[in-house]
Amino acid sequence: MKYLKAFALAWNMLTIIPLFKVHDFFKGINGISAMFYPLIGFILGMLLYGAYSGLSVVFPPVHAAVATFVLWVVLTGALHLDGFSDCIDGFFVPKEKALAVMKDSHVGGMGMILSVVFILFKASSLIFLNDLLFLPLILALARLNAVIVIYLFPYISSGVGRLIKEELTFLHVAFALLYVGVWSFFMNSLWLVPLSLFFAISLAAFFQKRYGGLNGDMYGFIIETSELFLLNTLIVAVV
Repeated sequence: MKYLKAFALAWNMLTIIPLFKVHDFFKGINGISAMFYPLIGFILGMLLYGAYSGLSVVFPPVHAAVATFVLWVVLTGALHLDGFSDCIDGFFVPKEKALAVMKDSHVGGMGMILSVVFILFKASSLIFLNDLLFLPLILALARLNAVIVIYLFPYISSGVGRLIKEELTFLHVAFALLYVGVWSFFMNSLWLVPLSLFFAISLAAFFQKRYGGLNGDMYGFIIETSELFLLNTLIVAVV
């Protein structure tokens, strides 16, 4: 039951699709819930691939890919995009003020402009990905990146993220890494795992140097940029 609650909590955090109405961060399930983040990403990727397969029967491939991207944003509730936008705003103020700017519910000019540019680039990347069957792996790897940086780097805010950080253990991280590695192996893409982790750890190290640690917005930024990085890596590698 504990693992089912942890999965439901992770699902409800990372998607807009309700599951068992578990939204409470009960002691003992928060670290386990993070272990399921890559699995949630994999399931979302399968849903997106299935949607694209159906849409491409009716619509031209480009339109089907754009519609799939819209569904991608909707299913995740634009949660990570919000973190991306907040981080961008934080880059354009002195670092002493950045965390306060990130907490502001209003989006700044640079955050809005660069978020639009980012969305356009990401949508284009999806359009030109040769095989959308990679989507489940891309979404899983991006969320594995979040699990890894949660475990490795200090957390500098309060609330949910701190609970997850405190309860996340090496075994949780190792299990998530193991099952994503297995998926990568069977998709002949095991090489993507270290490349993806290097990308995320490099970003997290930058955030730690600038702010002394990471918060939820930065996790969202890492997930979003990891997805973009992996999309473009596969565009180049899969011909």
